[in-house]
Amino acid sequence: MADEPHYVPPTVAELIARKSVRKFDDRPVPDDVTASLLECAINAPTAGNQQLYTILDVRDQAIKDVLARTCDGQAFIAQAPLALVFLADTRRWLDAYREAGVAAREPGPGDLLLAVVDATIAAQNVVVAAHAYGLGSCYIGDIVEQREEVVEVLNLDPYVFPAAMLVIGYPTAQQRRRPKPRRFPVASVVRTDRYARSTPAELRAMHAARGEDFDKTIPAFCKRKYMSDFAAEMNRCVTDYLRAFLP
Repeated sequence: MADEPHYVPPTVAELIARKSVRKFDDRPVPDDVTASLLECAINAPTAGNQQLYTILDVRDQAIKDVLARTCDGQAFIAQAPLALVFLADTRRWLDAYREAGVAAREPGPGDLLLAVVDATIAAQNVVVAAHAYGLGSCYIGDIVEQREEVVEVLNLDPYVFPAAMLVIGYPTAQQRRRPKPRRFPVASVVRTDRYARSTPAELRAMHAARGEDFDKTIPAFCKRKYMSDFAAEMNRCVTDYLRAFLP
């Protein structure tokens, strides 16, 4: 008897099918859908039920315009119907401790890391929920760039770090048709029990699985991303953000 087809739950199918979208229709995201997305965010897994994040629903077009410019000049950010900034917030609980009369220490790097994880888990819940509503989304890692201006326009506290930004909207027909970029095979990124570096042969094989010419793709990608001006700016800004959390 032939094996029955493997059942793929709808949520799993959506996770696999989801892709980043950078061009949106003019349609606004309905308020009730936005409210549902935010409800999904706050119900994400969180360390000790602390919800170590604040979510900014950016509606002011002038602020969107600033973020589009400071986030490596990506114009589609300003045009997105919905923009959410997920802040790793170590200030709220510190304020609560002190309001309760507790002589609490200042937040440290470990607290920041925990808050960044909390914030990005909440963001990913929104990504999955948005896809289920037929919306497209794109993570904007460049939110950490141009720290001085971002801190001013978003009124960020020294103990608050912009972990991620999501732009969300209804994808254009072209974006719906666009194929999702191929991922590395599971075997290339999963290890059993202990970490091991990839061998040269494994590195080449994992890129070949995505249809890439290793000797052309890697140098070009390194120049475009890893050694880029925006990568240097991101490192500068993250270092400055971290200063508040260091002894």
